[in-house]
Parts: sequence; structure tokens; C-alpha cells
Amino acid sequence: MIKINEHYLKLQASYLFSNIAKKVGEFQTANPDKEIIRLGIGDVTRALPKACTEAFHKAIDEMATDASFRGYGPEQGYDFLREAIAKNDFQARGADISADEIFVSDGAKCDTGNIQELFTRDAKIAIPDPVYPVYLETNVMAGRTGEYEDGRYKGIIYLDSTKENNYVPSLPTEKPDLIYLCFPNNPTGSTITKAELKTWVNYAKDNQALILFDAAYEAFIRDKSLPKSIYEIDGAKEVAIEFRSFSKNAGFTGTRCAYTVVPKECAAFDSKGNRQPIHPLWNRRHCTKFNGVSYPVQRAAEAVYSDAGKDQTSELVAGYLKNADLIANEIKNLSFDFVGGDNSPYIWIQGNRDSWEFFDMLLDQTGVVCTPGAGFGKCGEGYIRLSAFNSYENVEKAMARIKKTLA
Repeated sequence: MIKINEHYLKLQASYLFSNIAKKVGEFQTANPDKEIIRLGIGDVTRALPKACTEAFHKAIDEMATDASFRGYGPEQGYDFLREAIAKNDFQARGADISADEIFVSDGAKCDTGNIQELFTRDAKIAIPDPVYPVYLETNVMAGRTGEYEDGRYKGIIYLDSTKENNYVPSLPTEKPDLIYLCFPNNPTGSTITKAELKTWVNYAKDNQALILFDAAYEAFIRDKSLPKSIYEIDGAKEVAIEFRSFSKNAGFTGTRCAYTVVPKECAAFDSKGNRQPIHPLWNRRHCTKFNGVSYPVQRAAEAVYSDAGKDQTSELVAGYLKNADLIANEIKNLSFDFVGGDNSPYIWIQGNRDSWEFFDMLLDQTGVVCTPGAGFGKCGEGYIRLSAFNSYENVEKAMARIKKTLA
């Protein structure tokens, strides 16, 4: 008799964003003439940079002739892209990351979920709250948690991120094995200083733990004193894996290209207490379960690092940050407490009411879609997240509706 993985039965209802999509769909059906403005899910709305589309077209043309056609590529990614990433995203900022420590993939979401396969099922997990659901739910699926009770899964070390600690969690009192961190944070938009991040790196080294660092939103950091990579911190290469994406800075949400950095110094331990490098383990997993990102997509990603690509992606990021400034200013004028928006495309707003109630009210009365904070964890209750990923005109219109309703 074939049996299911019953850990899936612990998962609550549907995935957060699927639930939102269902609610919005029902509202649209009931109100076909009402314009909806989406400031909820973190999907970009601007077109791919011209440098990327030109490289994309050129690569597709190469695939159209036998002489330049390419079949299976290297699972880890083509050297031209891995070298461009290493040079521009790390070495240019003083982080000693080499091209062969970079693994190109089809999404940071996939990698942050898949990386946990390398570690034992009894590994103790520390996860911020509120948090991007993928970190938590993939560990539920893997069987690392108990049942869901009172808004949380048993067996997880929750790192509360609240107004009181400026949405940067304190070090855990219970010793974890794997620590998930995300800065600029999704959903709160909060950032971490080099000194604060150094504290986490030191903690991981002292406790033989590993940090899984999601830096998918690093392109939105305007404050030059803030770290864009955990590898700007001394010692991080021994205790941290970093995840990045081309989705937000270059609009690759529908094109799919990201990468994970696994330094060769980074290690975990076997059952005998011996250090084992993680790099070859991830390489083996990658080669066994992934056939690589398509050649045209990787050429398009490489173009991000051209002079034109850098200018064009900077313009995209600046546009979204302009939206974030508008949202933050209007929310401030409405006297709501909030965080984010300055070095992040997200604004995390304390709504002083049930977060799903706030979601429903905004949708029903303004046609604006937000994300209810409760979907990100227990500490998210009472909050909503607004996203800056839309046109400036739509953001202006959305904030005018919100102002009229809430003022």
C-alpha cells in the first residue's frame, strides 16, 4: 500500500499567495467593473531591460542554427555568467567569492527550499517570524516540525522580529543547527547593519551552526553602510550560504534565473563530528536533480552586468524605490507605524486590527490588494505588507484611494 508523506498534512490551508489570489479572483468576479491595483505579491511589473532582451534574442538566434546550437549546458551554470556574478556582485565589494562557488538556478525560492535536503531531518531550525513562507513550509514538508498549534509549529525555534527589536531578531536562547536570515527582509523591509550581521556570523561559528542568508532584495539597499552580502563579514564563508535572484532587480520573475553561493570553506558535520564541506554535496544535488537554466536565459542574465545592463537595472530599481517612497510618505501622513520602504520595496504597516480584516477592507473599499501580515507568521498579526512593484501611476492611484478611505 502506497502511503503519503503525512508531514504535508500539517501545512495550513493553502500557500499564502494562492489564498490571496483566490480572494482577489472572487472579488473580481463579484465586481467586474471595479479596477484592482495589486500591491500585494512581490511580482515586478516593468519590462526586462533592453540589454537583456537583446542578449536573449541573440542567444535564441544562436539556438536556431546547427553550428551554434547548444544542448545540455553545465548544471552549475555557464562560466560566462558565473564569472560575471563573482566579479560584479562580490569581488567588487571586497568579498572573496570565486566563480566556481556559484550555482545558477531557476529561482531563489527553489534553492532556499531545496537546500535543506542536505541536512539531517533532526536538524534544529531557527526561522524569523514574520518570514517568507517557503523557509518554514519546506521544513514542515521534510518532517522537521511537530504539529501546528496556536499559530506555530512545534519544534521550530522562532526568532521574533518585532517593533521592539527594530524587526531584527535577537540571537536564540536555544541552540539551532540551521538559521534562516533574510535582509533586506521579506516581508518587513527591515535591514541589518554589518555589526549586527557580524554578531550572527560569530554566533554560528561558536555554535557550529549554518546561516542560510537570503539576499534577494540587496539591489534595493541605498544606504552604502549596509551590507549587500553576508560575505562582506569576516568569517562568513565558513558558516553561510547565500541566495540571490535576478527577479527583482532585472525583472526575471517570469524568465527565471537566480543563483546560490556555497563557499568551499563552508562545512557541516557528519555523525562522527568530522567537518564535511557542503560545496560538493550541493554540487551533487544540483547535478542529480537539475539540468540547468537555459542558455538564452543565462545570456540575458549576463547582460545585467554590461554597462547598459547596469544602467537599465539601476533605473528599474530606482523606479520601484520611488514608488516605495510615495507609499511610505502617505502611510506616515496617515499616522500608521511602519518599517521598510527606504532600502526595500516593501512597507510593513502596523494596522491596529486583524490583518486579514485589513486585507478585506482594503480590497472591498479601495480595490487595492495588500498582503496580510498573519500569513507570514504569528508576529505578523495586526500588520499588512504593501509592495512597491507597480507603475508609479498605479501607486499614486492606490494611495489616493487608501488615503480617502483611512483618513
